[in-house]
Amino acid sequence: MTLIGPDAPEQQPASLGHPLDPLTAAEIDRVRTVLAESGRTGDGTRYASVLPLDPPRTELRTHRDGDPYSRRAEAVLVDIATGAAAEAVVDLTEGTLESWAELDVANDGQPSILFEEYERSAEIVRADPRWRRAMERRGITDLSLAFIAPLSPGFFDDPAERGKRLLRALTFLRDHEDDSPWAHPVEGLLADVDLIAGQVLRLEDHGEVPVPAEHGNFDAASVGPARTSLKPLVISQPDGPSFRVAGNQVSWENWRFRVGFNAREGLTLHQIGFTEHGEERSVLHRASIAEMVVPYGDPSPWRRWISYFDAGEYLLGKNANSLRLGCDCLGVIHYLDAVVADDHGRPVRIPQAICLHEEDDGVLWKHTNVLTGAAEVRRSRRLVVSFFATVGNYDYGFYWYFSLDGTIELEAKATGVVFCTAGEPGAESPYANEIAPGLLAPVHQHLFCARLDMAVDGPRNSVEEIDVVGVPAGQDNPYGNAFTTRSTSLDRESRAARLADPAVGRVWRVSNQGSRNRLGKPRGYLLVPKPGPALLAQPEASVHARAAFATKHLWVTRYDEHQRFPAGDRPNQHSGGAGLPSWTAADRALSDTELVLWHVFGPTHVPRPEDWPVMPVDRAGFTLRPSGFCDRNPALDLPSNTEHCKEN
Repeated sequence: MTLIGPDAPEQQPASLGHPLDPLTAAEIDRVRTVLAESGRTGDGTRYASVLPLDPPRTELRTHRDGDPYSRRAEAVLVDIATGAAAEAVVDLTEGTLESWAELDVANDGQPSILFEEYERSAEIVRADPRWRRAMERRGITDLSLAFIAPLSPGFFDDPAERGKRLLRALTFLRDHEDDSPWAHPVEGLLADVDLIAGQVLRLEDHGEVPVPAEHGNFDAASVGPARTSLKPLVISQPDGPSFRVAGNQVSWENWRFRVGFNAREGLTLHQIGFTEHGEERSVLHRASIAEMVVPYGDPSPWRRWISYFDAGEYLLGKNANSLRLGCDCLGVIHYLDAVVADDHGRPVRIPQAICLHEEDDGVLWKHTNVLTGAAEVRRSRRLVVSFFATVGNYDYGFYWYFSLDGTIELEAKATGVVFCTAGEPGAESPYANEIAPGLLAPVHQHLFCARLDMAVDGPRNSVEEIDVVGVPAGQDNPYGNAFTTRSTSLDRESRAARLADPAVGRVWRVSNQGSRNRLGKPRGYLLVPKPGPALLAQPEASVHARAAFATKHLWVTRYDEHQRFPAGDRPNQHSGGAGLPSWTAADRALSDTELVLWHVFGPTHVPRPEDWPVMPVDRAGFTLRPSGFCDRNPALDLPSNTEHCKEN
């Protein structure tokens, strides 16, 4: 990441901007200036996050290029000397402080973790005599290469922790500076760090398990000679890509949308529309990955608390990678930079944070006429918009795919290094698998939550659940072969918290009753899940309350601009119940109104030896597919590309 000075030039003039553009460096600077001039900040002030606030939808509907528009940003602050926290909204257009609210961190949760707190907590642990004695008792005398891994602490209603800003720190070792520490966990050693008091609140020291000795490095020097059998794969677009980028607006074939980015969610997409017969119709107002939780299934005292909220506690966007051509992205690439605020509220540019490219996607449609032998085939192509974030040991790629037939897909790719514990070689555990000698990887889940602000040909939508079911044998099914679809209207929030069911091919259809296709039916889009288990923690578990959103595969809520994150605004050290369970208690009507779909998906990971020392990508995702949105196949007019078809 590159720190940007206050006088750095903008990527484009403000007059060419749009109300949904990401925050610029100048705007982040302005947030800091407004708060300083209002007397709200001091030497101990840190910025946990600075996020753009979307303008009201009513304003966006009437906005035209060149129109003036409002811009606001939300800053969450924490004082590292006192622990006091506040939330501020700054009017960027007027350069004024719109609102200021002190936060009750004991009840409302802590601001997200600061980057500087990782090193600060490590220093506190290293200085603690109890930790040093625990290391010496294990025969570890050289502490210079010990790696302290500070992690979000969860919530367990411990009076000693109430209202304190905490991190829980595990210890790993390295054999040398470049050694992967994740291969050498120091088992049974856990330090609870009070960041404001600057001390180890509690140190747990259990067991005499040896530290695994085998390294887990996977760089070229550690792996050995690379194979030479792969031939070059060249992707060529001699005339350039088919998409066009103007500022943050992307146009490709029948698609048009805006690309956004913020420190918490990372990549966001806005005002997604699809054109048929020369008429553009809206599909989504906004789409993002609004949260993800990684709960671990090991009940041991030094791992029972692990349940990371990678967006709300760590900030996915702030942890975004700078992508590299030929490595992260292949082909003819267009990159977009991202700008986020650092711990001091200064703008930092992440070069090439977002990647746009086209890729071949196999056959889109084909038919061979059995009477004449004539064949028609069209190849599919998709536009890919992606970014990667690294949070500790794991790396997450998020790929939005736009297809020529009106389909949108989201694929989340989990890779990186699995989190490991130590055990006696050959040890068996119901909660972890041995993946290298003496190295055990606990079972865990990666549960993502997509926020899909639907706008199927306009803002007034309804949603129904569709199952495919067999018809009981009888008068209506005398031969027993019949099956049909069964639709259930999800017309209130109390009835719209749902589990996926592959046994009945369950999908959810969002439709606009006021927009009809040529057959007179409401235009719609299907949310097609690719389900795995929902949250497996028991109702008595702390994470069950804190990640209640992950107990269902689908929630539907009426749109509210203040309801942005499914686990609430501040999941860090929050007791639970915030977000979706709180909002849906209002049981609002959902028919013919502005809707948000919250879709939970992701892998349940039972680690394998093949996941070590670096894990091959584990994929999860979902599909949004047009269902009567178009009048017929919208990809009929694709060129045949017969010049590329070769005879056998």
